[in-house]
Amino acid sequence: MLEAIAGAALGDDVYGEDPTVARLEELAAEMVGKPAACFMPSGTMANLAALLVHVPRGGRVLVGNESDIYLYEAGGASVCGGLVYEPVPTQSDGTLAPADLAATMPPDPDDPQFAPPGLICVENTHNRMGGRVLSRRYLAELREFAAGHGLPVHMDGARIFNAAVATGVPAARIAAHADSVQFCLSKGLSAPAGSILAGESAFVTRARRVRKMLGGGMRQAGLLAAAGIVALTSMTDRLAEDHELAAAFAASLAQVDGIEIEAGAVVTNIVLFRVEAGGLDDESFLRAARGRGLAMAEFGHGRIRAVTHRGLTATDIADAAAIVADVVRTGNPAV
Repeated sequence: MLEAIAGAALGDDVYGEDPTVARLEELAAEMVGKPAACFMPSGTMANLAALLVHVPRGGRVLVGNESDIYLYEAGGASVCGGLVYEPVPTQSDGTLAPADLAATMPPDPDDPQFAPPGLICVENTHNRMGGRVLSRRYLAELREFAAGHGLPVHMDGARIFNAAVATGVPAARIAAHADSVQFCLSKGLSAPAGSILAGESAFVTRARRVRKMLGGGMRQAGLLAAAGIVALTSMTDRLAEDHELAAAFAASLAQVDGIEIEAGAVVTNIVLFRVEAGGLDDESFLRAARGRGLAMAEFGHGRIRAVTHRGLTATDIADAAAIVADVVRTGNPAV
């Protein structure tokens, strides 16, 4: 990536003159099966731009109550777009049940008392549900439900290539069930920064205007786009290694007394578990683990999240599991 950055052909992307950005956008659009794509500084901005394009002010965005868009993106659609988030219960597999979505529909679409629904958002893979992959059957059913109510679907596919690798289904076939899709070039794909928002050409043209309004217009952005091209051409298949390491870590944790984990639920690169050992709360457990060189995060509902990535080896995974076992055994919260 550093070599690609050093040799990137550059221009002013605000004026559409950066050839490396243009090449990245063409490649990204092709890989997720959409007519056009826009390079964004972050996934948060890409999701926000999608919501602002899809839904007029005063409209409702139907989102999972455990989704990144709802929990971790600072309420941007309300702040910047005057949109209303409608949280829908998230099932354990990351899906939004059609019955729960149907319950959000106003009894009379023309009743001015209700903010009209404008968009359904799904997340694939689902972060808070442990990297779960949404099935294509479910996505097809969701698309049918949305079409029946005249609603578009936006997919927060920050880790869509993890879903593709885990299922053996190309990302384009997964994204085909959504009108727009966002995915990150960072995270498992290992680029230093940047995300892609893809959809129909008219949608992407409007998204570029929103990107500029939000302060996301970048000049010689080819420096970052060059790394993004390497990410898409060299880093998607290797995500299988992350999945294998995550499964190995989960299997090792399942052998540790005082750790609660559903090892069989780990299908991509995210491992969620609970610390049940006496004398340790989540904060003290994480502090003790970090003191031994292992960084993880508290993830709500009494859970700890660990994520595998390109910088890890099987030896690192074995060491990480040993650290967890040692912290739980000693119950020592000291740094």
